[in-house]
Amino acid sequence: MPRFFHRFFHPAITPSSWEGQSIRLEVISGKNLKVPSERIPAGIYVSLNVDPRRRWKSTSRVLSSDESVAWSEFVTLTLDASPKLSLAMWASFETDPILGNGEVIGSLEMSWDELLDRGNEPFILSFPRVRGVRPSLTIKATALHAGDNQDDALFDSLVDCKIARDTDAGHARLAKYGTRKLKRVSLLNDAVKYFQLVLNQCPVGHPNRAAALTNLAWARLKGYTRKNYQDVDSVTSLFREALALRPQGHSDHSLSIYHLTSALTCRYRKEHTAVHLYESAQLSCKLLPLCPEGTYLRSIALGKNGVDYMIRECNNLPTDTSDEAIHFRRVVLELCPLSNEHRPDALDKLARDLMTRFQQCGSIDDLDESIQHDREAVSLCPEGHLKYNIYLNNLALSLKFRFNHQGNSHDLAEAIYLYEEVLRLCPVGHPNRNAADVNDITRAISLLREALMLCRPGNTYRDCIIHNLASTLQVRYDKLDTSEDLNEAIDLYRYSLRLTQFDSPERHPTLHCLSSALCSRFKQTLKNEDVEEAIRLCQESLGALPLLHPGRYFSYMWLHEAHLSRYRAQHNLADLSLAIENFRLASRCPAQGFPPRIKTARKWVTAAEHHNHASTLEAYSTCFDLLDGHMATRSSTLLQHEAATAFSDARSLPVDAASCAIRCDNLRHAVELVEQGRGQQWSLASRLRSPIEDLEIVNPNLAYKFSELSKRVSDAQGSSGSTDRAATEQAETHYRRLMEQWGAAVAEIRNFEGFSRFLLPPSYDDLQAAARHGPVIILIASQYSCSAIIVPTSGEPHHVCFPRITLTHLEKLKNDFTREIRLASFMRPEETRKELQVLLRTVWDEIMLPIVIVLQRDLKVRSRSRIWLCPTATFTSIPLHAAHPFRMRADGRGRELCLEDVYICSYTPTLSALIRSRQMMKTRVTPSFAAIGQSEPGAVQGKALLTVDSELELVRKLVPTTADPTTLSGDNATRAAALDALQENTWVHLACHGKQDREQPYNSCFAMRNEPLTLLDIMEKDIPHAEFAFLSACHTAVGDEETPDEVIHLAAGLQFSGFKSVIGTLWVVDDAVAKHVVEAFYENMFKDGLMDFTKAAWALNRATNAVKTKFVYLVMLSFGLVLRIIDNGISPLPVYIKGIEDDAGVSCNRLPEGQSVEIIDAPPLATAFCKTVLALQLWPRRIFVPIAILPIVWKRVFNPDGRGKSYDHIIVVSSKLIVSPSTIVPLQDSTMIPLIY
Repeated sequence: MPRFFHRFFHPAITPSSWEGQSIRLEVISGKNLKVPSERIPAGIYVSLNVDPRRRWKSTSRVLSSDESVAWSEFVTLTLDASPKLSLAMWASFETDPILGNGEVIGSLEMSWDELLDRGNEPFILSFPRVRGVRPSLTIKATALHAGDNQDDALFDSLVDCKIARDTDAGHARLAKYGTRKLKRVSLLNDAVKYFQLVLNQCPVGHPNRAAALTNLAWARLKGYTRKNYQDVDSVTSLFREALALRPQGHSDHSLSIYHLTSALTCRYRKEHTAVHLYESAQLSCKLLPLCPEGTYLRSIALGKNGVDYMIRECNNLPTDTSDEAIHFRRVVLELCPLSNEHRPDALDKLARDLMTRFQQCGSIDDLDESIQHDREAVSLCPEGHLKYNIYLNNLALSLKFRFNHQGNSHDLAEAIYLYEEVLRLCPVGHPNRNAADVNDITRAISLLREALMLCRPGNTYRDCIIHNLASTLQVRYDKLDTSEDLNEAIDLYRYSLRLTQFDSPERHPTLHCLSSALCSRFKQTLKNEDVEEAIRLCQESLGALPLLHPGRYFSYMWLHEAHLSRYRAQHNLADLSLAIENFRLASRCPAQGFPPRIKTARKWVTAAEHHNHASTLEAYSTCFDLLDGHMATRSSTLLQHEAATAFSDARSLPVDAASCAIRCDNLRHAVELVEQGRGQQWSLASRLRSPIEDLEIVNPNLAYKFSELSKRVSDAQGSSGSTDRAATEQAETHYRRLMEQWGAAVAEIRNFEGFSRFLLPPSYDDLQAAARHGPVIILIASQYSCSAIIVPTSGEPHHVCFPRITLTHLEKLKNDFTREIRLASFMRPEETRKELQVLLRTVWDEIMLPIVIVLQRDLKVRSRSRIWLCPTATFTSIPLHAAHPFRMRADGRGRELCLEDVYICSYTPTLSALIRSRQMMKTRVTPSFAAIGQSEPGAVQGKALLTVDSELELVRKLVPTTADPTTLSGDNATRAAALDALQENTWVHLACHGKQDREQPYNSCFAMRNEPLTLLDIMEKDIPHAEFAFLSACHTAVGDEETPDEVIHLAAGLQFSGFKSVIGTLWVVDDAVAKHVVEAFYENMFKDGLMDFTKAAWALNRATNAVKTKFVYLVMLSFGLVLRIIDNGISPLPVYIKGIEDDAGVSCNRLPEGQSVEIIDAPPLATAFCKTVLALQLWPRRIFVPIAILPIVWKRVFNPDGRGKSYDHIIVVSSKLIVSPSTIVPLQDSTMIPLIY
C-alpha cells in the first residue's frame, strides 16, 4: 500500500555524496486532479525537471470520471545532475501537439534524501488545494547500484518560444482567476490579452491555430458566464472555427464539440432562445458516442450543467409542431437512455408534439409514433409515479384520436380501459380528476362547473374547461332536447372565442363547435341569422387553415349541414348544390382519416338519393374508393374484414349503386359499380398475386420491383398478430409503409402505355370476358329495386325487372328457405316437402322465368347451354338454380321444365373471380388426386362421421389410376398434413365436418384430427396449379352475415388459393345422401377416363338428375369455372322394408328382411306413391312405379341399350292393375292412370 509522505529531519547530504548514483522513479497514479480554471483537460501528465535545460514528461493520460489518472511509467534519474527533484502535474488542453505546457494542477520540490527515505514502497505526494481538494500523486523510488539494468529515459529539451510563453502566461492568469474567491477582472483581461497575442501569431494554416482559438474563446466564455463580458457571438464563432479545424477523426474533435456545446448552453441560459438549446442538444448527440464510458469528459457532458440540463429545459418548452422542434425532441430523447429519470417526460413531450402535428397535418405516422412513445412512457413509470396517471390519460387520448381516424375497435377498447384506470387513480378530490371522462352527462356538467369556478381568469386550463362544458351541454341537448342547454353552450362557445387569439390553433375547433350548435338551433327555431352565422364561422375557419389541415374537413362538414338544413327549410336549390359540394370536399379531404370520410360519403349518398341529385353515382363511387383505401391500410385479412364490417350502413352500397345506375339507364356502369363494391376483400388479396407477364415484356426491372414489393407486403400481412400491442403497432406501421411503396410502384406502372388501368376497378369491357363461355346473370337485391342484369357474351347488357319482388319479399323468402330446409332435415324420406315446392315455384315464377325468357327470346341462348349466376346480398341465400314450376303444362303434355332442364347453371361470387380463375389455366401439370377425410375429429370439432372412410374408398376406386390417387385419413389427417396435400395435388376431395363461422368467416374450418384447418390457413397458400376440389362437408359455401356480398366461405377460399373449380354445400348434408351424390358425380366426371375439371358442372348436373327420388333438398355448389348447382332430389337410397300386411286383407308373400328395393319418384306424386308402397307386399327384385312416371322409368331402368338394371318384374300401380314386363310398352307423357290409395 502507498504511504503518505512525511518530512523527517536528517543530516544534510551534499550532491557529491550521490555522485554516480541513480534512482529509478515510477509514476503510478494521481487522484483529485481538479483543474484550477475548471476547464476540461485533454489529458493529464507529470513532468520532472532534470536540469535547467531538460525535463522528463509522462504520457498525457485521459482524466477519468473520478478525477484520477493511472500512468505506471518509469524513469531513471542520475542524482548528480541536480541537488533536488522538481515535479509538477499538468493539465494539457490539446492532445498532440500541445501548445505550451498547459495549466499547472500542482508542483513541488524535494531532495533525493526525502525521496529515497520512503524505501521501496509506493507513497503519496500531496499538493496544495485546488478548488477545495488536494491533488495527490502516487510514486515509488528505488536506488540503483552500479551494474543494475538502467533503462535509458527520453528527455525533452525545454523549448523557449514566445507562443509557448504567452500561452502559459494566459493559462496561469486564467487559473488564478478561477481559484480566487474574489474574481479579479484584471486577471481575466490579462489571460484574454495573452491568448489574443498567441492567436495573432497563429494565422490561418498554422498548426496551433485551433488551440489558440479555443484558449481565447474559453477565457472569454468564463468572462461571459461571470457577467464580466457581454459579447457571446464572438465566443461561439471562435469555437466554431476551432471545431472546423478539428474535423471528425481529429484527436481533439470531441473536446471542440464540448466547448461549442458549453458556449451554446450558456447562451441559452442568458437569452432563453430555443435555437441555441436545439443546436447544443444536437452537438451532444454527436459528442457522447465519442466519449468512452468512465471518462471525465463524458461525466461532465452528461452532468447537471450538460445533457441533464438540456433535457430538463427541453421538457419545459411549449408545444411546437415544426419539423425543427420535433427533430429536437427526438434528439433529446436520444440523449435519454432507458435508465435516465427524464426519459418518460421526454417521451411524453415528443408524443404531445406529434399528436398536435397530427391534428394539424393528419399524418397517421405522427399519431402512431405518438402512441408508441406514450406506451413507453407508461411502461417506464411505476403506478405510484407522480405523472403515471397523466401518461395513462395521454395514451388514452392518442388511442381515441386514432380510433376516430382509422376505426380500429381495439384502440377504442383500450382507450376506455385506460380512462377507467385514470379514474381509479384519481379519486374524488384528486386535482386531475376533472381531466378524465365521466359517463353520466349531468354529473359531468356539475364537475365542469366546479372546475370552472376553481380556474380563475388567467388560468391555463380555463379556456379548455369552458369549451368542455359547452360541449357537454350540447351533448345533453342532443339527448334531452333542452333548449336552455343549447343556448348556454352557444354563449360559452362565443365567450371562448373571445378569449382565443385569431392565430391560435385552438380557435378553429371552437368555430366548428359553435357552428354545429347554431345549426342545431336553426333546426329548432328556423331563425335565419343562426344558420348564416354558422356558415360564416365555417368560412372563417377555412380561410385561416392551410389546404392540407385536417380541420378543413370539419369546416366542410358543418357547411354542408348548414346548407342542407337551410335547403330543407327554404327549398333553395343553391343550398342543395352547396351542401353536395361540401359533401364532396369533406369526402376527399386527404388529411382526414378514412372512417370519417367514409361516413361522410355515405351521408352524401343518402342525401343525393333522397333529393334525386345528379351526384348520386359519384357519391357511390367515392364510397367504394374510400372503403378500398381503408381496408388496404389493414395489415391482415382479419383486420380487413373488421374494417369492412365496421360500417354497417355501407353493406348495401354495391347493390344500391347498381340500382341507381339502372334507374339512370346506365347498365354498363351498374355492372362496374356492383363489381367494384362487391368482393373487395378478395380483390385486395388478389392484387398481390396479379399476373405481370405483359409488364415483364415492357419493363422487366419494374416488374421485378413490383413482384418483390408484393411479396414483402404479403409476408407482412398477419405479422401483427402478437398480443403485445406495441409490437403489433410497429408491425402495422411497417406494413403501411410497405403499402406506400407498393402504391408508388403501381402508380409508376400506370404511367406506361397500355397499363393506365393497372389494378384499377375493371371496366365493363374488361368484365365482359367473364361471359366468354356463357352469359352471366347479376341479381341485384337493393332497397330501391330488385332486378337482374344479364352480361352476354358480346354486346350490351340486358336488364330484367322483377316487378313483384322487393327486398322485403326476398328477406322473407330467404328466411322461409332456411326454416323449411331445417325442418326437412327432421322429416322421413317418404314425407312430401310441399312448402319447399311453393318456395321454389316462387323463385321460378318471379325471378328465374323472366331471366330465362330474356335469355331465350332476346339473346337466343340455346337449351342446355352454360350460364353463370352472380347473386348479390339476399339473393346469395336463395337456391336460385333449383327454381322449379312444379306443375303440368297448360296443354297437358307433361310437366313444365325447370331451370335445370333448360340450362346448366353455375355460380360465381364476382365476374373478376371467374376471369381470374380462367387466367390461371394457362399451364397445366400432370393431374394428381388426394382424398382427405376425418371420421374422428379432434376435441370439440364435432361428432364421429361413420361413412367417411367408405366414401374415401369409393372415391379412390372411381379416380383414374393415372392420377396416382392417395388417401389421407385418421390420425394422418391433421391440419398440417391437409395443407400439404392441398398444395401438392391438383385434385382434392375433402370428407369431414365443415363449420361456417358467420361472425368471423375467416375462422370457418374443416375439422381435422388435431386442430381445424381454417379458411385463413387456406387463403395464405398460393396453389397456382390446383384444378378441382370437392368439399363433401356441411356449410362450405355459406358466407357470413355481416358482409353477405363478400361470399367469404371455404369454397371461395379454395378458389382464391388457385382451385379453378370447387364444389361445396350450402346447408347440412346427410352422410348417406352425400355418398351417393359423390358416386354419381365421379362416375360422370371420369366416364371417359380423362381428368378434365371443366366438366364439373356437367357432371354434377348429370349426377343430381340421375339420383332424384324424394323431394328432399340437397344443395351442392361448384365455384370457379363450374359454380353452384342445387337439386330437388336425393340419391336412390336403399330402402329396407320388413313384411307389411296388405290393408285390403289380401294374403301376400313377404319380402325377406333386409332386401333392397330401389324407389324412383316424381315429386307431384310423392305422397300417393309412398302410401301405395306401404300398402303393398314387395317381392324380391321388383320395383313399384307410379304409372305417371313409367316412361321415365322405362327410359332409365329398362333402356334399350341394355345398360340399365335388370328386374324380374316391374309393378305398375294403377287401378288395382298389376302387369309384368312382357306387357309393358312405352307410354306417352299424357298417360295418367289413377293410383290406388
